[in-house]
Amino acid sequence: MEKSLNDTRNEQDFLSFIKVLIEKYPVNDDITIIADNLNTHMFASLVKWVAKQIDFQGDLGEKRGGGILKSMVSRKAFLENKSHRIRFVFTPRHCSWLNPIENWFSKIQRQLISRTSFTSKSMLIVTIERYINCYNQHWLKPLKWKFKGFIKEKEINIILT
Repeated sequence: MEKSLNDTRNEQDFLSFIKVLIEKYPVNDDITIIADNLNTHMFASLVKWVAKQIDFQGDLGEKRGGGILKSMVSRKAFLENKSHRIRFVFTPRHCSWLNPIENWFSKIQRQLISRTSFTSKSMLIVTIERYINCYNQHWLKPLKWKFKGFIKEKEINIILT
């Protein structure tokens, strides 16, 4: 997986990341992405791109107008649709502990960032990249997340890389 370290965390950054991620899988694979409820994870550009990828034939409508693009709620419902080949599962609000990447960020914060002083952003980036490479080389293993709440799937496998 290619990494993304940017100064921003906006709609275009997230869409670019999703495009790179989806490229890695065969066109017919079903892909489920777990994300939190950050508004950049439900923007109109993402919905339009996913609709194109799944060959959605319906009317998306217009942002703040009508249809699927009308609001965050309608866009979220579209992205969560279980019949789509590419779908999102959004963790409940205020439940960051359910999102494995939040736990990963917490681990980096506790084990690396809090214990170190950085004189520049580039030093921070190099240090984080070294940590990730060391982690992947020595401790990486599949995370078998078995949440039996609102999702009916048996198991969601996530590998942090």
